[in-house]
Amino acid sequence: MSGRLWSGWRATYLNRREDDDPGDTFVRLLESGLPDETTHIVARLGTAFAVLNVHPYCTGHLLVLPRRKVRDLTDMNSEESRDLWSLVGEAVEVLRAEYRPDGLNVGLNLGRAAGGSIPAHLHVHVVPRWIGDANFLAATADTKVIPEALSVTGDRVRRRWDDAVARRRSP
Repeated sequence: MSGRLWSGWRATYLNRREDDDPGDTFVRLLESGLPDETTHIVARLGTAFAVLNVHPYCTGHLLVLPRRKVRDLTDMNSEESRDLWSLVGEAVEVLRAEYRPDGLNVGLNLGRAAGGSIPAHLHVHVVPRWIGDANFLAATADTKVIPEALSVTGDRVRRRWDDAVARRRSP
């Protein structure tokens, strides 16, 4: 017989409608006028940007997304698609160089049923992974082990990103 794990706190998430968006989170972030260090934005490229996930699975968990609020890959124009996937590639390079993970998860959750917490604004997760990391511990114990403050992660990733871009652009 299997045991039960009560997680009533999940009811709010499960009962949300597909079109619910908690305040256009990413659009508000971009339009806030706050410095990137405050908003945790680590990179910008034309029509896309990368930001630290404020509810990370592990240290270095990034979200890469178009500036414009779009729901699906097919809603992006060619410039948005190019910028998004360029930043995803750079994010992989930066996280490998800075954190030396054993692997990376790169993926999207399209629609609420797929696990998308903000399904109205497409975002690509880039998550460094280590053998033996805590994986999805939060699903079973409402606990995550994140050994580094977001501000420290942001500084490290932003510095590494700037270095990578500078190297790529130098003759």
